[in-house]
Amino acid sequence: MASQIEPDPTSKAARRPAEAPAKPPVAPKATAKVPPPKPAAKPTDKAAVPPPQAAPAAAQADADHDEETEVKPATAGFLSQTPAWAISLLVHVVLLLTMALMGGGEPTQIDKPTVITSSTSEAEEEFSEFEEQQDAPEQVTNATDSATDVTVTTEVAVTPVEVTAVADDLDAAPMAVELTDFGSETAPASDMMSTIGAIGGTGGGLGGRANAAKIAAANGGGGDTEQAVDRALKWIVQHQMPDGGWTFDLEKCPSCMGKCTHSGKSKAPDRCGATAMALLPFLGRGYTHREGPYKKPVEAGIGFLVQMAIAGKGKAYGEAGSLYSQGLAGIALSECFAMSQDNRLAAPTQAVLNFIMAAQDPVGGGWRYTPRQPGDTSAVGWQIMALKSGNMAYLQVNPLTVKKAIEFLDSVKGDEYGSGYGYTGPGDRPGTSAVGLLCRMYLGWKKDHPGIQEGAKKLAKIGPNNDLYYSYYGTQIMHHMEGEMWIAWNNKMKAMLLKAQSNKDHEAGSWHEGVSGGHGAEAAGRLYCTSLATMMLEVYYRHLPIYRNQSVQDEFKE
Repeated sequence: MASQIEPDPTSKAARRPAEAPAKPPVAPKATAKVPPPKPAAKPTDKAAVPPPQAAPAAAQADADHDEETEVKPATAGFLSQTPAWAISLLVHVVLLLTMALMGGGEPTQIDKPTVITSSTSEAEEEFSEFEEQQDAPEQVTNATDSATDVTVTTEVAVTPVEVTAVADDLDAAPMAVELTDFGSETAPASDMMSTIGAIGGTGGGLGGRANAAKIAAANGGGGDTEQAVDRALKWIVQHQMPDGGWTFDLEKCPSCMGKCTHSGKSKAPDRCGATAMALLPFLGRGYTHREGPYKKPVEAGIGFLVQMAIAGKGKAYGEAGSLYSQGLAGIALSECFAMSQDNRLAAPTQAVLNFIMAAQDPVGGGWRYTPRQPGDTSAVGWQIMALKSGNMAYLQVNPLTVKKAIEFLDSVKGDEYGSGYGYTGPGDRPGTSAVGLLCRMYLGWKKDHPGIQEGAKKLAKIGPNNDLYYSYYGTQIMHHMEGEMWIAWNNKMKAMLLKAQSNKDHEAGSWHEGVSGGHGAEAAGRLYCTSLATMMLEVYYRHLPIYRNQSVQDEFKE
């Protein structure tokens, strides 16, 4: 509560009117009349005239009383008969009204509650460097080192929650997301890539990206998968727009002009979604605007997303986009901030996450196309992955948002175990089941949870196929499960993608034919397919297995 402003006591006393006596003096009787004193004799010498003297107090009072008794107002008789307590009450009421009228000071201002917001003006000014430095990518590190850190309000009315990796029920699941104030606690850059990340693993999360080739070879990938990733990244760079972003409609790209087939024309206006999907494969390989051979393109792409987020005050997508795009932007910005530790990204990335949390359906706990709309599992998956990525970057995530998201997953599960999930209601479709199961993994379900075990077995029987959306989520689930199911899945997935990657002219390095079974492939086209396929081949190091070295879970127990 705001403190009251206390005025200076001395000035307050000076302004306060004199208090009336408790009782008025009793009027003397009229018969006690004293004649006025006779005037003194007129002096004859002016020099001998004494100075004037005040009349005695008693005589003056009697004289005043004589004047009052000679001319009495109409109320004199009434006042003389009124009880003393009534007159005292009347006098105090008059005094209170007088003091109220005299107190003309300004009312005390009450401070408004502090709200977590992003300093968009500072972020916009600092991120103008992204446009200015595009011709000199080698100066990125030096320029950002001297930049002033973005200041973000850190007063939060939520108690931090410790991470737990052994949550085995719905009540414990929300505790799997840690609320960390990045304004006062930020992981050192040397620590970010090795110690934070997916719940339940040591050196999990983004840690594998620092040694991508080595980890790929040790976990089912190899030289062939890494070459395919490199070719894909080159194709994506070739189709970057002059403003730093990307578009699904390749005919609008000056370097392509329709040389590549299967443009995503129906999703063409969604620049936010296209740019985020183009950036994710670079980040998945461990490349940022500070590390790797693609500093300049990544810098331009991240700058494009940041400018959209600043313009929208946290809303990263335009009129043609949706919360699907918002989730993708949240993942890209969070991963880039976590890997680069560029403090200029802190405020706009937090603003994007804040928008996601504010856009959640307050009733059902989901997300869909527009803010607060009843959710669908597909959109929910992107938002949970964005919040998870933000959590790994030491940004702020509200546990209540996570709890509501779990309530949504409960509402669309197809059985009592939670091994399958529908789209907007209970069901067991392969694509949405894969999304739901991966969300459950990141929200704390253990490997031996019946829902995880049964759901993974059902997906393993189906195996990877030409629906890249389903296969993208399924590949991550099997990688976290490891063992025989992962080996069998990985062999099929690699064979399918290596065979389907194009070697044709301007399309070389991209994907579409042979992997266009899902609805997204038609709407978003070749860029969409290439992004998902590349991230599937980066699975070996993009996110290290959650459940590896189960014995380390003991360290998370209370």
